[in-house]
Amino acid sequence: MRKFIFTLVVILSLTTLAQNAHHTIYRYRVTLTDKKGTPFSVKHPEQFLSPKAIARRAKFHLRVDHHDLPISPHYLDALRQQGVRIFNLSKWNNTVQIEVNDTTLLTGVRRLPFVKSTEMVYDSSFAPPTTSPHDRKSQIKDRVFEVSDFYGAGAAQTDMLNLRPLHEAGFRGQGMTIAVIDGGFYNTDTIAAFQSTKILGTRNFARPGSSVYDDHVHGTMVLSCIATNLPHRLVGTAPEAAFYLLESEDTAIEYRGEADNWCAALEYADSLGVDIVTTSLGYHLYEAPRIELKYEWLDGQTELNSRSASLAASRGLLLLNAAGNEGEDTWKKITFPSDAHDILTVGAVDRERHNSTFSGVGYTADGRIKPDLMAMGSNSAVIDGTGSVSMANGTSFATPILAGAVACLWQAAPTLSPQEVIALLQQSGSNYAHPNEIYGYGVPDLWKVYQNLGNKTK
Repeated sequence: MRKFIFTLVVILSLTTLAQNAHHTIYRYRVTLTDKKGTPFSVKHPEQFLSPKAIARRAKFHLRVDHHDLPISPHYLDALRQQGVRIFNLSKWNNTVQIEVNDTTLLTGVRRLPFVKSTEMVYDSSFAPPTTSPHDRKSQIKDRVFEVSDFYGAGAAQTDMLNLRPLHEAGFRGQGMTIAVIDGGFYNTDTIAAFQSTKILGTRNFARPGSSVYDDHVHGTMVLSCIATNLPHRLVGTAPEAAFYLLESEDTAIEYRGEADNWCAALEYADSLGVDIVTTSLGYHLYEAPRIELKYEWLDGQTELNSRSASLAASRGLLLLNAAGNEGEDTWKKITFPSDAHDILTVGAVDRERHNSTFSGVGYTADGRIKPDLMAMGSNSAVIDGTGSVSMANGTSFATPILAGAVACLWQAAPTLSPQEVIALLQQSGSNYAHPNEIYGYGVPDLWKVYQNLGNKTK
């Protein structure tokens, strides 16, 4: 089984999606023709967007449009009347992920006049056996060691971005809200390193109703790169930011419906009004059932999650996505949705700024530079599921390290649009003069960007 959750450390999933041993579960992506009959209106966004989300759009002079309108509840009721269960929704794509045990129910679904197409995105018969839950709290060790440097084990990854002086100027992420979309945040609610972290909320899109704290440790490690605030042990890149923890990945097996889960999580983050979304997930091969994606689809518009990612900036969101760890494999390229437009796709380098050989490369199918920027993804300092400081490899960690730095910069220059932030970071990159498919624009210099902003920081 190949997982494209972007870390090269070996991590065991401690729980998996429970399923009925006697009934196979199938999920289908149902694409709808329109949003007719919806009681919602773009003139009244307060019905479906939070005040913060509306304020963010107003700040950047962005209009609420038809993508923002919720899926017609009349259509959802009609689907339920066919005997199917609604698993999740994507209003931006006008799709519904439904769940059934009996595939003959799809005959009725396909006859509905508002159904454009259906596609199987999950078959539980491919999934591994369910494992028993562990006593996760018994695994807490909280092993952290002090060093002379204030940033502790995180000094190198912070200094590579020239972020320290921005922190010293008072910009440590205060007032910024970051959504982390990942595959679980094991023990984050218990680990001492996160006790001061401002966690505003959680939601599980892979296992609705389940805790995000009971599953995989990957999200814990990702979050720690930004949020940890343990002076002389490990300080993250935006320790004063606030966070939403959103789980979209089923770490037991790869299936296409995870892209639908991810889209639902991104839209939820948008509706909450977050400023930044960081995600270290990506796909090019699914297993349940087997689907191989194609290089020519890396255009930011073909795959469902890439389309959603490309819409993020037009909602006022700044999205960072890991380039992926396929650089040494047959695929080699970045994965979906890191091909999206108007996002920051992040590759990995080592401490000496040499390209990490596992880091996915560009270009996109339509010739754009990817990855956009690089950050430290070899021997990155993280907090693991036991609460201890450890070192890990992957674009999974380069991405949140940069995401936290971006939060600090945006705090310092809040009038900049997402596209302006992206452009300024690219211009500060160590490879800006000669961007390519391996390094993109290189490693950004956060302090240089801040100094060049001039009156925009006032």
